[in-house]
Amino acid sequence: MSKTKKSSQTGINTRLAHAGYAPRSFFGFVNPPVVHASTVLFPDAATMVSRDQKYTYGTHGTPTTDALTSAIDELEGSEGTVAVPSGLAAVTLPFMAALSAGDHLLVVDSVYSPTRNFCAGMLARFGIETTYYDPRIGADIESLMQPNTKLVHTEAPGSNTFEMQDIPAIAEVAHAHGALVSMDNTWATPLYFKPLDHGVDISIHAATKYPAGHSDVLIGTVSANKTAWPAIKKTFSMLGICAAPDDSYMTLRGLRTMGIRLARHQESTLAIARALEDMQGVARVLHPALESFPGHDIWKRDFCGSSGIFSIVLDVADAERQQAKAHAFLDALQVFGLGYSWGGYESLAVHANLSDRTIALPPKEGPVIRLQIGLEDVEDLMADIERGLAAAHSA
Repeated sequence: MSKTKKSSQTGINTRLAHAGYAPRSFFGFVNPPVVHASTVLFPDAATMVSRDQKYTYGTHGTPTTDALTSAIDELEGSEGTVAVPSGLAAVTLPFMAALSAGDHLLVVDSVYSPTRNFCAGMLARFGIETTYYDPRIGADIESLMQPNTKLVHTEAPGSNTFEMQDIPAIAEVAHAHGALVSMDNTWATPLYFKPLDHGVDISIHAATKYPAGHSDVLIGTVSANKTAWPAIKKTFSMLGICAAPDDSYMTLRGLRTMGIRLARHQESTLAIARALEDMQGVARVLHPALESFPGHDIWKRDFCGSSGIFSIVLDVADAERQQAKAHAFLDALQVFGLGYSWGGYESLAVHANLSDRTIALPPKEGPVIRLQIGLEDVEDLMADIERGLAAAHSA
């Protein structure tokens, strides 16, 4: 637990430096120890039965995981946070906590695709129906609410195509029908958008990305308000899906520099995205912080920053040539790596697969290339993108 509850008026980098920070609890050492734990001993049989001590078993928390979840609570303004082994585990835990057989779930159509796989492959087996909705639906989600709708899952911006959602409007409707609202807020982090301040009950992060920040950790966090926290905590305990202590330590370490890294990601990404708007071979740039992007007004109203991932639509009129052109672009890159995930220090590129969409359909102009802008120099990244565009043009 952190030494003091930092004021919301304290600068974000100051808060990141001190969140989950309690050196007096660990003999004055700045960072918490990495506690590898399974068995915890009790002083006597009565305490063993009552469990009246801070730690009882490794899956229920250690000083290492507590330091991380305390820090996330400070950033989120949440009642409680749990750390789980991956971003996907962070998405699925709230579904398991909020839904029962016979319930109805609403999921945005621009969702992270493994979330869709979980709904079709796991929730359907349990008799839970999922309906996908247009990310731009806003308050009109009223038309999709059913008496058994228990959860509305949001993600803004949307995966790969970055559609914005009117989160406060959706939350208001959902709550009026007695449903909870969850949000995958990995893109913005709590530095640039705080879901619980906008009506969301459960805030989800693939902390693999910006909090950890170095492409070497798999971890997720789930933070909840007072309404949703008891079910999240109970389900977390029943499933036993706790993050490993080393990963928790590495994520807390990465958290200290997240503000500085995000500022660099944002600055470089906006410079590149704006330059690409006028670049030959680019049909569209999909980035909500650009004035040209549909949904920019919502981003400007609710968010206070943007991160390092966006997409471009290659200008390829011939549908049969789209994959060949996309592959030519990717294969010509020398600085960008070809790989999944994002949020690390290195730049990455991937041909986005949007074949699972049913409502938020793929752009018609050409293939979507998702770009993760890392911490390299903008000039080198622009030269690499231009190399890719030239290769795509010639393919």
